Amino acid sequence: MTASARRMAAKIPRDFRPSSARRIVPATRPTDTPGRRPMASVVLPDIDLTGRVVIMTGADRGLGRAMSLALADQGARITVASPDAAGLAAVAQEIEQIAGKGHALAVPTDITDLKACEHCLNRTLDAFGDLHVLVNNARRLHRGPDLPADGNNLAFWESDPEIYRQTVLVNIAGTFNMAHAVAPYFIRKGYGKIVNLTTSVHNFFRERQSPYGVTKAAIDASTYIWAQDIKAKGVTVNCLLPGGSCDSDPNRPPRPGRTLLPVDVMNPVLVWLCSERSDGQTSGRYNGSLWNPALDPDAAAAGCREAPSIRGAGE
Repeated sequence: MTASARRMAAKIPRDFRPSSARRIVPATRPTDTPGRRPMASVVLPDIDLTGRVVIMTGADRGLGRAMSLALADQGARITVASPDAAGLAAVAQEIEQIAGKGHALAVPTDITDLKACEHCLNRTLDAFGDLHVLVNNARRLHRGPDLPADGNNLAFWESDPEIYRQTVLVNIAGTFNMAHAVAPYFIRKGYGKIVNLTTSVHNFFRERQSPYGVTKAAIDASTYIWAQDIKAKGVTVNCLLPGGSCDSDPNRPPRPGRTLLPVDVMNPVLVWLCSERSDGQTSGRYNGSLWNPALDPDAAAAGCREAPSIRGAGE
């Protein structure tokens, strides 16, 4: 960690006042195509992320790639992290095509290894001199050899114990490892944001959703606990979810009668969460599919904030 990074402290006003407006607007945009920039969910001209530094895990494809490109479009500098070095290099190149040279850093990272997470932070600070936001997007679905291609549809006694263990390790321990790595830096500077990717509540208890639903319920609980732990330090912790299944896998065959959300569905609310306008908002659960582009960003974000998934959380 550089001396300048240790000295840096953000001084950002905390005067956000959300509107109570709420309206569900279904997404109707074209599907993202691999190798091409995703269609923008909504242009947010009032939000400028120039100077913001974000770490995005699971950034080599799908939702992570789409969110990384959206942040680049708003001017952010982004460390893209995942175990896939080739995938990261491709996304980093796309980011720099959008935002310019020096806006992307690719750091191959296994989030199940705490030292690798700390290395990701240190590389970010060395390259960009600061960090403002961690987006814990990396996840593992319940997939593997001899399992259904779309995953998450086996009864628990039919599940492969090793894949179960790996899913818990990535989704719960990996998310913790990244947060654990960045939290001391955020606390020292008195400012930071952690955004944890979660899923719709019905996946917490729906049949054949073990272990994925189990791990995402744990992410919600972790978010509420961490938000309380660190609130007095100037750091916020929130959840973000798409609000349904997304068209994030170009190799997934279409299902008759099933409409998937576009891969960019969370982009607008994530941009807001990464900006100064979300300062002070913590313990939230934000549903990307509820974004209303007709509203100003603060009101649209307020409309995306769901009730806590755990009774009494966030109070």
